[in-house]
Amino acid sequence: MAIILNKEKAIEMECGNNYLDVRVKRLGGAHEAVKNYTIIAAGLGFIPVPLVDISALTAIKLKLLHRLARDYGVPFYKNLASSLISTLLSSSVAISMVLPLASLLKSIPVVGQTAGVISTAIIGAASTYAVGKLFVGHFESGGTFLTFDAKKSRNHFEELYEEGKAFVSSQ
Repeated sequence: MAIILNKEKAIEMECGNNYLDVRVKRLGGAHEAVKNYTIIAAGLGFIPVPLVDISALTAIKLKLLHRLARDYGVPFYKNLASSLISTLLSSSVAISMVLPLASLLKSIPVVGQTAGVISTAIIGAASTYAVGKLFVGHFESGGTFLTFDAKKSRNHFEELYEEGKAFVSSQ
């Protein structure tokens, strides 16, 4: 009698093709959630009040991670998720420096408002996309919030951020 050490493998053996169908459906749902929250994040860039938009963008990222955690059966820890998001965002100069400046630009009539809205929408949406995609991959590999290493994920986050900017531009 073989001992099965991998819970996922045990479920797969028990359920057969059904298990793969569930995983494919879950992955499709996760990518759809990332897409939808990314679009919402782009809309939040249009909030006219400086710095309120940044708070709203942080909240939407937390909501996305809560949704993904629920879908993957991963315990959600709001404070830990918030801390991981902050660590990821602060690792990117484009996000940590430019996003607050773009938000503050909204206080300058007309030209500043326009530039601030566009910049905040793109940066906010691309960073939401990157956070979402990063955690989908992490959860797909069996990870949890407790096992996520934001420092080791920096380079991949930057790649996904660039991918997110392309995604937002194509919408």
